[in-house]
Amino acid sequence: MISFYPGPSQVHDRVAAYVREAQLAGILSMNHRSPACMALVKKTISVLKQKLNVPKSYTVLFLSSATECWEVLAQSLVVESSTHLYNGAFGKKWFSYTQALKPGATAVVFHREEELPVASYQGEVLCITQNETSNGTQVSMPVLKKIRFQNPHALLAIDATSSMGGQVLDFSIGDVWFASVQKCFGLPAGLAVMICSPRAVQRVQHLNERAHYNSLVNQLHFAANHQTTHTPNVLGIYLLYRVLQDSTAVQPIYKRLRQQAATCYAQLTEAKNLQPLIQNPAVRSDTVIAVTASVAAIKRTKAKAKRARLLLGEGYGELKHSTFRVANFPAIKPAAFMQLLNVLKNS
Repeated sequence: MISFYPGPSQVHDRVAAYVREAQLAGILSMNHRSPACMALVKKTISVLKQKLNVPKSYTVLFLSSATECWEVLAQSLVVESSTHLYNGAFGKKWFSYTQALKPGATAVVFHREEELPVASYQGEVLCITQNETSNGTQVSMPVLKKIRFQNPHALLAIDATSSMGGQVLDFSIGDVWFASVQKCFGLPAGLAVMICSPRAVQRVQHLNERAHYNSLVNQLHFAANHQTTHTPNVLGIYLLYRVLQDSTAVQPIYKRLRQQAATCYAQLTEAKNLQPLIQNPAVRSDTVIAVTASVAAIKRTKAKAKRARLLLGEGYGELKHSTFRVANFPAIKPAAFMQLLNVLKNS
């Protein structure tokens, strides 16, 4: 079965071989304070920066999930208020998590067919879901750049969970980027990557929040020696290293995914029973494609895909019964994506 579920999604074909390598190399029982583990963390960060074009001055941290990133950012970067700009369920969840910890958090909700409104916003941190997995929308780099220009004093925190590793991201625009690895990185869940700008690091050190075990100031302290505050998912880090090591740079990956997405959207637009949920091409995601149809057509299409050994993603939240979602992630081979298009074409 090939999984088009938008996370956890299809893992890279060689993950089983990488796990075997890790077992034979002693990675599974590696002491996380050992020189060998520090060397692994160091080279993983190096290849990640190289393949994704992360600025050398940025700091990479390893956490357990994007959800933990929401919590850590609220604890360590927000004193009084943050502003959350979102159009879907995961942006709303991030806001809710933050508001529970920092009641001064505010929300700016925009329609999923609209571009993120460019304006000057209040708040110490602006929180943006760059790729909204629930409805298949994304915020483009030009729009993010305009937000940055209009809000020079705020830190920009960006959830790129469904795009990092599959889309060319201009990391210089944001101060904190984060993603879990079970989507575009093509790995099992249980690891997240957080990327911090020098400006974010400076603010963390200035605030010096130490009330929590995983406070960012503590994480940065350990990261200086290629360590983590906690016993990390060492296998996950090793798998990330090997996948990145064997992958091309992100530019040709993104080119392929963008072409596949364009083909899929064009086909859906002409289809009889299926339609893209998002009608505005300017805000459609390249990595998560949301499809809308009648309940009967959705059930029929899912069943047809399952017979072809293809697993489609369920709709999410209020869109559960009116949509299904298609992951367009790097680990899914072009031949499998073409097979899916044939299923959708005749549905």
